[in-house]
Amino acid sequence: MQIGQLAQRADVPIDTVRYYERNGIVPKAERQASGYRRYGEDDVARLRFVRRAKALGFTLVEIRDLLALSGRRADDMAGLKAAAIEKLADVEHKLQELTRIRDGLQTLVASCPGHGALNHCPILAALAEENA
Repeated sequence: MQIGQLAQRADVPIDTVRYYERNGIVPKAERQASGYRRYGEDDVARLRFVRRAKALGFTLVEIRDLLALSGRRADDMAGLKAAAIEKLADVEHKLQELTRIRDGLQTLVASCPGHGALNHCPILAALAEENA
């Protein structure tokens, strides 16, 4: 199949296929005599894997590692589980940070009356504090 068919079946843009190919996420495709790239079912499966991993927050570097692990089907699954545990811990940390940020913003928004001179704005005052 050609690149457009691959992109459509994997539900990614054509530019994404090219980008992944340049960065070693998808192996370089064979070229037909006409110069067109030629892809197979393995490429569709690989792109779908990448798309799902990205949706779970994995970076391209992490996805490359996951793909390397998935290529060794006879190995123990401990490495793959460890990667998922590490990503989960990263997500939990980000959630804690976002919760802290949300709570701080809620406090600032609640403290501001929303009218009056800016030099009396509690949001500006809080942001300008040394110990904030």
